[in-house]
Amino acid sequence: MTREPCPCGSGLPLADCCGPYHRGEPAPTPEALMRSRYSAFALGLTDYLLATWAPESRPAELPPDEATRWVRLEILEHGESGDAGTVHFRATFREGRRWGVLEERSRFRREEGRWRYVDGDPSMTRLKPGRNDPCPCGSGRKGKACCVR
Repeated sequence: MTREPCPCGSGLPLADCCGPYHRGEPAPTPEALMRSRYSAFALGLTDYLLATWAPESRPAELPPDEATRWVRLEILEHGESGDAGTVHFRATFREGRRWGVLEERSRFRREEGRWRYVDGDPSMTRLKPGRNDPCPCGSGRKGKACCVR
């Protein structure tokens, strides 16, 4: 079994972090579901994304997006009350040479013991990282020594 790091940025191997949720184990919190959905976007697991979406807001299909490379997830705030939850996150991505940040306050609902993504209020910002700026991936290195080329 591979010990590749989980895309959600937890520092744990995928097999010990979001992997169990991708294989069918229910995520215990809205934050865990958000992290696993981010990882699913990064890994192209569209079936998982659709399965964890609330029926009333789920798209009929979710085509693969090979042009977008998700590079960093930041959980800014999260909480739950009964069967409702919220997660405010920021996700950094790259499309070719262009960088962007998707920020969203997502809403979740627990149905039959499983959390589902309901919807969110997204906003998108384009980034223009310079070669000497910190890399947007969060490595702490200068962009020219990391992902900005």
